[in-house]
Amino acid sequence: MNISLKGQVALVTGGTKGIGKAIASKLSNVGAQVVVTARHEPKDQTSEHHFITADLVQPEAAEIIAKEILEKYGRIDIIVNNAGANLSPGGGFSSLSDEHWHNDWQINFLSVVRINKALLPSMITQKHGVIINISTGAAKQPIWELTMSYSSAKAALNVYSKALANEVGSKEIRVNVVSPGVVKTPLMMEFIEDIAKSSNTSVDEAFKTVMNKVGVPLGRMAEPEEIANLVAFLVSSEAKYITGTNYSVDGGALPIV
Repeated sequence: MNISLKGQVALVTGGTKGIGKAIASKLSNVGAQVVVTARHEPKDQTSEHHFITADLVQPEAAEIIAKEILEKYGRIDIIVNNAGANLSPGGGFSSLSDEHWHNDWQINFLSVVRINKALLPSMITQKHGVIINISTGAAKQPIWELTMSYSSAKAALNVYSKALANEVGSKEIRVNVVSPGVVKTPLMMEFIEDIAKSSNTSVDEAFKTVMNKVGVPLGRMAEPEEIANLVAFLVSSEAKYITGTNYSVDGGALPIV
């Protein structure tokens, strides 16, 4: 399989750390001009990526990003909506305030809706485009004491993605979802450390708790590059008949086929 994205412009939101960084690097390695966004530019950001500072929680951010991309490159071929986070405390429904719910839905759902709305008209005009929305296995297998509002927002993202795929498929635009399980990223490690602090246990014990809750037959976290490899395939011409599908990359954690 020879994947080439030469001449294509790709946006990766949240593209400076973890899964997003791995995706940006992979797409760049196979020829794409990659634009990445994050709230803060990292000191080690490579010059091969065009960086846009953006807080996607702010409604105006999507239009600012779209304007800069289209003015600089004149097109957008690939959107990877990777930015997202579990921002709320554990403990179930009684621990979650309106602000917790609002924040999780802003970053994990509404930010994606806004980015797609701002850039889809360009894709429709050029009659070509691929959108990958990064979700989570927790949207299908929520852990009530850890991910209630986050899982709910991502579940909405899954349904939205299927609806969008149905709408824009006739316009030669494909929309798919990639749902990672437990991935070894800075955010995941912070999440585990927070669990350790709140439960007054060690980081190793907190890690075991998470892995036991999720139940991963392969017995380990995924590396970010393992998610990036699938994304690179899905945005390429090798996957040109694939749309409206949700791919689990979770080491076998999802207990259904």
